[in-house]
Amino acid sequence: MTKNAQRLSQLISTFGPGAMIDLPTRSVVVAGLEFWEMRANSFTTIPEPRLTARLEQLLKDQGRLDPNVSLSLRTPPVATDNATGMPAGVIAPIFPTWFVCEQVEATTAATGTLRRRRLVRWQDLDTRGRRKFVFDDGRKSEVTPIRFVCACEKGHLQDIDWRWVVHGAVQCHEPLWVEEKGTSADPADTSIVCGCGRNLSLQDAFQPGRLGKCRGERPWLLDRDPNGCGDNLKLLTRTATNTYFPQVYTVISLPSEEDDLTRLVDELSGDLGNVQTVEDIAQAKRFNPKVSVSLGAYPDAEIFERLKRLREGARADAARSPKMSEFDVFASGRQQIGHNHPTAKLYAETLPRTAWVDPSVDVDTSAIKNLVVVHRLREVSSLYGFTRFEAAPTSSDGDIEDIQLAVRGAPISRGADWLPAIEQFGEGLFIHIDEQVVNHWLQAPDVVNREVSLLRGYGHWRARFSGGAPNYPGTAYTLLHSLSHALMAEIALDSGYPASSLKERIYALSDARNGGVPARCGILIYTATPGAQGTLGGLVAAASRFSRILRNALDRQLICSNDPVCADHEPDGRSGDRATHGAACHGCLLIAETSCEMRNLFLDRSLLVRTMARHQSNFFDQ
Repeated sequence: MTKNAQRLSQLISTFGPGAMIDLPTRSVVVAGLEFWEMRANSFTTIPEPRLTARLEQLLKDQGRLDPNVSLSLRTPPVATDNATGMPAGVIAPIFPTWFVCEQVEATTAATGTLRRRRLVRWQDLDTRGRRKFVFDDGRKSEVTPIRFVCACEKGHLQDIDWRWVVHGAVQCHEPLWVEEKGTSADPADTSIVCGCGRNLSLQDAFQPGRLGKCRGERPWLLDRDPNGCGDNLKLLTRTATNTYFPQVYTVISLPSEEDDLTRLVDELSGDLGNVQTVEDIAQAKRFNPKVSVSLGAYPDAEIFERLKRLREGARADAARSPKMSEFDVFASGRQQIGHNHPTAKLYAETLPRTAWVDPSVDVDTSAIKNLVVVHRLREVSSLYGFTRFEAAPTSSDGDIEDIQLAVRGAPISRGADWLPAIEQFGEGLFIHIDEQVVNHWLQAPDVVNREVSLLRGYGHWRARFSGGAPNYPGTAYTLLHSLSHALMAEIALDSGYPASSLKERIYALSDARNGGVPARCGILIYTATPGAQGTLGGLVAAASRFSRILRNALDRQLICSNDPVCADHEPDGRSGDRATHGAACHGCLLIAETSCEMRNLFLDRSLLVRTMARHQSNFFDQ
């Protein structure tokens, strides 16, 4: 991989449109979808009707997609060897356009040694490569992009107008310098100094309104927001983690094959996205070799009938939480789920209790109704927007209304009829928890008291979201989420999988729209990677040792290396994300955020076992 290349998964997560990337000599911002070089052979259409229908509905409701346009999912362009020209790629405009010279001038002042470096613009650099600045005396200096830019909560991004910030309305053409003292890189020790004597401390730049009003600039789309803006700009460190939070929607593919024709149409549904009539099927066969080879032997009317049936099912599925559909498939109790075929999207088996319950292991498994081994699964993820400063609130059940709470999310295109997506394959374990046992546990007085404390913490946490936050996911969700993290850590030790390669989906779902008693309780722990790690079979093999894994996972939660501080932690009255935690920290329950569906929120091991704080709210007697 070259220095200027990114993985497909990075382009729909860490470095999607609107994200800034450091290159060896400058910084760039990843351009919007209109500037991706989507040549005929550089991308693949991903068929996933459930996800496509869901996102199409979301974008049309937000006014980001024309009501008469059908959405499709495509992989990012893949750079292949091309002897006749440049390989396909993604355009990345230069940003920011202010640079700092690497040549340092040191001066002595009453407060100590001051180091200053010249602050210059892109157009001031030499025309041969734009890598050096030439001083008036002929000296040349390498340059690096300045670390600071500004943005607003709507995702708009722009260069700081340093001359205006330092001088206001006063015109001045003296050179600007970045002046530093000490070695802490504290904003109070860094100033922008003009040759005329005016200066600005970066600590003052954090004051509201000090950087001026936002002009709605969107450098990744090379335009300005047609709706304007006018919000106060905020100082943003270019390499900080709060510069970019992707909005990614993920589903687990479900089996839909009734026969060979339905399976083929399902696989090609992405290529048939624009088909609206039987006559369009004939045109697709004529102009798309893939469709012609796969479906050439079938009548056009039958193909169109299967396609309509798949679309109607996807639209009906889009009206409810995607997790409900997934749970109903995994918890169906069928011995075999899907078909054992190399091209199958999902193949799983519901194990008899004798296959995973070990009588010699002292652990109570009565609350677990079924254990399902998922031999093969397919995960499809699509990027549809991003936020800055704060990540969009995460919904526990993927409900469309909760997703729309992130109304300040920025678009990744001006109106493209497709979204970038990737498909990954893997395996997993689905643990079906008895809903009646969970509901009986929720009614215990000690659990009710613990829930009151968790609700007070949730109230403090949601106050930080001006646009609204998701509903409280429920104490049952916190229980299952905590159990999932405990099991993931133990499975990583048992199976040899890297902990960061494991993922989770928590099912604590109520039939009511506004929550309530959970009617579906389960946990899916799985891997899904483009490489071989997702299909090594380690999770499936762990099913026979599940009793021992469960006992060891619970035993590890009895004592945390940060006890008694961790065990005594109360969520009420706390600030930030800690307000959503009970007894949980990096020593016991917190895992890599790439593995957690809720960004390590809503965790409490006192709901699992009895900690040294002696809360009586534990679900397991350990």
